[in-house]
Amino acid sequence: MRNRAAQPADVLVGHNIRIRRLQKGLSQSELGRGVGVTFQQIQKYEKGANRVGAGRLSQIADVLDVGVPALFEGTSTAGRDGAAAAPLQLLAHRHSLRLLQSFHRITNNTVRLEVLRLVETLAQR
Repeated sequence: MRNRAAQPADVLVGHNIRIRRLQKGLSQSELGRGVGVTFQQIQKYEKGANRVGAGRLSQIADVLDVGVPALFEGTSTAGRDGAAAAPLQLLAHRHSLRLLQSFHRITNNTVRLEVLRLVETLAQR
C-alpha cells in the first residue's frame, strides 16, 4: 500500500496556493468559503500537511483566477528541477509579498537601489 503522506510537491503546491491567495487579497476563510471547506483546511493545504485532491485543486484555481498549472510552479511536475522553489517559498510570507509589491511600485531606479541597500543593511543586523 502506498504512503498517502504529503510529498515535497504537495508542500510547494500549498505555498503556491498561499502566494496566489495573498496576491488576490483573500483570507483563508474567504478562500475556504469559495471552495466549500473551513479555513483550517486551507491552512493545512497551504502548509502541505494535507494533500489537495484534483477536484479541490481545480476549485481553488477557479477561486484564485489562475490555471491549475500555476499552482504547480516550481515543482518537477511543472517541468522544473525544483530550484525555483526557494524564491516562490519566500513569497509565501505575507510581509515578503507586501515588500515586493511595494518595491515594484517604485518607478525611480535610484530610489529602488537605495531601498534595496537599506533592506540589505537591516538584514545584516
